[in-house]
Amino acid sequence: MSRPNARIAVCRLRWDDPDAVALRAGLTAELRQRYADRAGDPIHLPPDEAIAAPGVAWTGVAYTAGTPVGHCALRWHGVDLELKRMYVVPDHRGRGVGARLLDAAREAAGRFGAPRIVLQTGDRQPDAVRLYERAGYRPVPVFPPYQALPYSRCLALVVRPPLALSRKATVPA
Repeated sequence: MSRPNARIAVCRLRWDDPDAVALRAGLTAELRQRYADRAGDPIHLPPDEAIAAPGVAWTGVAYTAGTPVGHCALRWHGVDLELKRMYVVPDHRGRGVGARLLDAAREAAGRFGAPRIVLQTGDRQPDAVRLYERAGYRPVPVFPPYQALPYSRCLALVVRPPLALSRKATVPA
C-alpha cells in the first residue's frame, strides 16, 4: 500500500470547472464498466446537469502537485446534503485523497448548517463503503430516489446533532 500523501489540497470549484468535469467523466466510465453486465438494470447515472439543477451547494477537487486527482460534491436533499460524484483516480487511491475529500465535504456541510450528509453507492463498490465507514458514515435505509435500484447502499454521517438533542446534552442532570 502507498504511503499517505500529506500534500493533498482540496479546492472549492464551480461544478462546471474543466477539472471537475474531467474527473466526473472518469467516474462515469469506471462505473459503467463496473456494472456493465447489468444491461437490463444499467447503473443509474443521471447526467451532470440533472445533479447540478437541484442545487449543488459545493464542489471539491483534490489536487496533488497541481494534478486533479479526486472529486466530490454536495447537493441539497431536503435538510441534508447529499454526497455526489465521489471519485479518486485509480493511481491515487490508498494515498489519503478520498479521506481528505470527505473531511472537506464534512467541513463544508458544517458551514452550511446541514444536520447530515447522506449518500448512495452500489453493491459493487465495497472499497467505497469501507472508506465511508472509516470516515464515520453508517448504513441507513435506502432513500428516494434510490429505492428503485436494487443494488443501492445508502449511508449517512451526522454533521450536527438536532438542536433539541444538543440543548438536552448540555443541561446538567
